[in-house]
Amino acid sequence: MLVRMEAAERLRGLTAREREVLTLLARGYSGEEVARELGVSAETVRAHVRNAVTKLRARTRLHAVVLALQRGEITP
Repeated sequence: MLVRMEAAERLRGLTAREREVLTLLARGYSGEEVARELGVSAETVRAHVRNAVTKLRARTRLHAVVLALQRGEITP
């Protein structure tokens, strides 16, 4: 239970753009597709993913997406 509460607290720290990037990844977009969809560079997308993974203390970008989905922070 404590782990879930800590995860929820970490999710609140995500920016709107980080949530947007995670949502698109959850929908199956590649990093390049996310970049095109948002009108940013692939490096910018990687930075948002990296920041989200760090904030969520996730092991991978997939883990970050799963954590965000589980908490209802993003919708695919």
